[in-house]
Amino acid sequence: MLTWLASLPPVVQALCATLFTWFVTAMGALPVLFTKTVSDKLLDTMLGLAAGVMIAASFWSLLAPAIAMSNGSWAPAAVGFLLGGVVLRIIDVLLPHLHPAGAEVEGLHTSWRRTTLLVLAVTLHNIPEGLAVGVAFGAAASGIPGADLAGAIALAIGIGLQNFPEGMAVAMPLRGEGLSRRKAFMWGQFSGMVEPIAGVLGAWAVLTMRSLLPYALAFAAGAMIFVVVEELIPEAQSKGNSHLATAGAMLGFAVMMILDVALG
Repeated sequence: MLTWLASLPPVVQALCATLFTWFVTAMGALPVLFTKTVSDKLLDTMLGLAAGVMIAASFWSLLAPAIAMSNGSWAPAAVGFLLGGVVLRIIDVLLPHLHPAGAEVEGLHTSWRRTTLLVLAVTLHNIPEGLAVGVAFGAAASGIPGADLAGAIALAIGIGLQNFPEGMAVAMPLRGEGLSRRKAFMWGQFSGMVEPIAGVLGAWAVLTMRSLLPYALAFAAGAMIFVVVEELIPEAQSKGNSHLATAGAMLGFAVMMILDVALG
C-alpha cells in the first residue's frame, strides 16, 4: 500500500487520502439510515475523541515539522498558527451556520433553512482538516526533515477516525429536523466533500511555494485547534457528559500519537 501510494504524484496522494477521509464521514452518517437518534453519551464521547485526535495531529504532524524546518526560528510556526485561527474566526463570523448543539444562528443574518446551516457548520471545520492532510503530503514530497509519507498517512488515518463522529453529528440532527433518512445521509456525507478539494489545494500550494511550507503547516494546525476549542469541545461538553467527552479526548490524543510514532 505504502509503495503504491509513494509512486503517485503528491497531489494525487493528497486526493486519495482526502477521498478516504470523506468516505469515513459518509460511514459516520450511515447510521441515520437505520435509526433516528443516537445516544448522547456515545456521540459526546466520539466528539471528544475527534478533539483529541485533532490536537495531537496539530502538533506531531504539523507544528513539529514546521518548527524543524524553520532552523531554530519560532516566527514561521507562531505566525502561521495564529493566522490559521484568525482566518477561521473571520469565516466563522461571516459564514451563516448553526451548530448541532446550538439554538442561535451564527454568522451573517440569512434566511437559509436550518438544515442548510447545520451542514455548513460541519463543512466549515472540514476545510482545515482537508488542508492539513494536503499540506502534509506536500511537505513529505518536498523532502523536509520531520515530514515523510508515513507521517502524512498517519495524519490522514487520524483525520478519518475523527470524521466518523462528525458525519454522525450532522446527519442525526438533520433527521431530527424532519429530513428523510436518505436526505439526512446525503447531506451528512456531503459535509465531508470539501476535504478532497482543500487537500488538493493544500498539496499544490506547498509544492509551488516551498518557502511558505512552515507557515502552511502551522496555519493548518492553528485552524484545527480553533475548531477544537471553538466547536468540538463545547459541543461534546454541552449535554452533561463532560467526563465521557474528556475520556474520549484523552483516548483520541493517545491514538493519534501512537499512529504518528508507529507510522512516522
